[in-house]
Amino acid sequence: MIVIGADPHKQTHTFAGHERALGFGRGLGPERVFAIEDCRHVSGRLERFLVARGERVVRVAPKLMAGARLSSRERGKSDPIDALAVARAALREGIERLPGAHLDERALEIRLLLDHHDDLVATRSDDQRRLRWHLHDLFGEQDIPAGALDRAKWLDRIEGRLKRSEQGARVRIAREQVRSIRAASKRVRVLEVEIASLVEAYAPQLLAERGCGALTAAKLIGELAGAERFATDAQLARTAGVAPIPASSGRRDRHRLDRGGNRQLNCALHRLAVNKGRWDPESAAYLARKQAEGKSRMEALRCLKRHLARRIHKLMTHNPNAPATTPALT
Repeated sequence: MIVIGADPHKQTHTFAGHERALGFGRGLGPERVFAIEDCRHVSGRLERFLVARGERVVRVAPKLMAGARLSSRERGKSDPIDALAVARAALREGIERLPGAHLDERALEIRLLLDHHDDLVATRSDDQRRLRWHLHDLFGEQDIPAGALDRAKWLDRIEGRLKRSEQGARVRIAREQVRSIRAASKRVRVLEVEIASLVEAYAPQLLAERGCGALTAAKLIGELAGAERFATDAQLARTAGVAPIPASSGRRDRHRLDRGGNRQLNCALHRLAVNKGRWDPESAAYLARKQAEGKSRMEALRCLKRHLARRIHKLMTHNPNAPATTPALT
């Protein structure tokens, strides 16, 4: 097996251009795999180019490259050194254990829309924080509850009071922020409806799962597109960072928390675990049982997340609406 490492950047990829790289790789022999540093938007185009042409592509998390650089005989840092480190990290971890890239345009569309939704929510939150400070300076006595600036009722009330205030730079800025928050809230609601519709068409079994809303389902779809690449639920759990790491010594048998893995996927499983603890009687009973054993609430949630990884793996690998995995050329 020949492993071809790539260090992707916004302007360049080390190796050379896509077509030249593909031709070079095919000239090395039939048993090959492209290992690409997982940089989301930066590496996505290269991944799609290779997968669409039948090549096998695995994603190497950036954190895995640190050990590969340290073990290298060549000191320093450059794009060629990084590309070599990517290939070494892939070999060290094991090609079969790394998540493979998958050509799924519908899942990609869901992920892009969800990323845009999250960016809008983050921008709106920044505007809301700034608006709160301006309102505190203008009307110190007014108490605005948490989450109130998401609602039209409160925005109408604030806008009316700003109109009755003396004109000045702070009042103008606050009024502009109110308008910006209104526009962002409207766009967020439209996106949520669109995302829910796409998720319903792609993986209705996720929405049927108690505690799994449209946004959580969209995050799972976006991060797990082509879930068949995980041969077992244990591989998925390790990728998500929800499988505990053995840390035993002698007669002491213990595990420690895995702080690695795909943190976006880990976050989605955490939200699902919290929601299930509230709305699913079986999950609530499981959490109560773990806490009765002496675990904290957070430790019990971590145990539940591992079980949920198994459940999500089963749901996503039996999805009749998802496209088949693109086979690699031999």
